[in-house]
Amino acid sequence: MNKDNSCPLHYTMNLIGTKWKPLVLFHLLEGPLRSGVLQKKVPGISNKMFTQTVRELEKDGLLSRKVYPVVPPKVEYGLTERGKSLGPILRSLDQWGSEDVRGR
Repeated sequence: MNKDNSCPLHYTMNLIGTKWKPLVLFHLLEGPLRSGVLQKKVPGISNKMFTQTVRELEKDGLLSRKVYPVVPPKVEYGLTERGKSLGPILRSLDQWGSEDVRGR
């Protein structure tokens, strides 16, 4: 490992530690979604940030992008096996947030 990846947590946070990546991944846990549907599930994300986020997640092998040859174009995103392996972590974060909000 290089010096940036010497800590496993640092490595993981580099993959999923932005504001939007965990949300995009979380919403794909139940199955593939069309681009527009996925973007609507992440309130506040701009078109530019959505595109950048899914491109980075695809480059890192966490999600796949399928383009259907139809008019208008249909793009669907889904988790790869590597992306699915983050499911327990993402669900735990969701549960923690739910419990913390109730506890305040």
